[in-house]
Amino acid sequence: MSTEHDKLRDDIVEIGKRLWTRGFVASNDGNISVKIAPDRLLCTPASVSKGFMTAEMMVITDLDGTLVSGAPGRKPSSEIQMHLVAYRERPDVGAVVHAHPPLSTGFAVAGIPLDRAVLAEVVTTLGSIPIAEYGTPSTRELAESVAPYVKAHDGLLLANHGALALGKDLFGAYYKMETIEHFAKISLVARMLGREHLLSREEVERLQALRGTYGIAAPAPICPDPSVAGVANADPSCQVVFAPSAPGERLVPDTSVGGAAGPVSVGTDGEIRLTYAQLNELIDETVKQLAALAR
Repeated sequence: MSTEHDKLRDDIVEIGKRLWTRGFVASNDGNISVKIAPDRLLCTPASVSKGFMTAEMMVITDLDGTLVSGAPGRKPSSEIQMHLVAYRERPDVGAVVHAHPPLSTGFAVAGIPLDRAVLAEVVTTLGSIPIAEYGTPSTRELAESVAPYVKAHDGLLLANHGALALGKDLFGAYYKMETIEHFAKISLVARMLGREHLLSREEVERLQALRGTYGIAAPAPICPDPSVAGVANADPSCQVVFAPSAPGERLVPDTSVGGAAGPVSVGTDGEIRLTYAQLNELIDETVKQLAALAR
């Protein structure tokens, strides 16, 4: 076995420990793979905690997922099909990391994609993080649901399942998984606080232009028109990022629903729920209108 492959085995072990330590996986969740030849992958084995792997446990498969070599009793994860789709659709991808980080998986369960222009770093590195439709884990159905999205995205959520990150190499893919979860955490906090200030469409375009300066090779450009949402998510030509146009502005309050105080929550029984900030905003606006009528 080559020294290069030994190093990759050690890197997979290290990344597995990081995933487990950060709580991105539990029990035997998650899987990691790296391309070691045009027709060979080095992968984590099935039924092993990612926090307690050893280099000798890793298995080698071909690009059909067939076991080529491995320690006795070891076999590749049943979710290798999801990895194979990424390698087939994206020749530039050299490694894939799949995990179940709690916050981003929470967004996936809620059906909320991470596609709003909130963090400059995320817009520059990942663009948008869509949700692939639900597919039964460990089946070809899941792989097929992922296929349209890996063409244009390095990070995506899996409906009611977890997250997937693609990279040029192992640590590149792992760092993108960290970014996905970090973005989810910040997005959740902002929404709990009642509002998000979005980057303007013009600022998003400036950030996109900086990708080359930073040496960031994005899989696809950001779509110029956010109104194509729902269509462009499955279009390999661009990424949907929600950012309102505001010439001359860098940040724009999210006033799409509920005013500057943030979106209004509607319960399943039709009850409208307001935050304290939204209630104050509504009262202030009412007072202004009454004052205007009294003049």
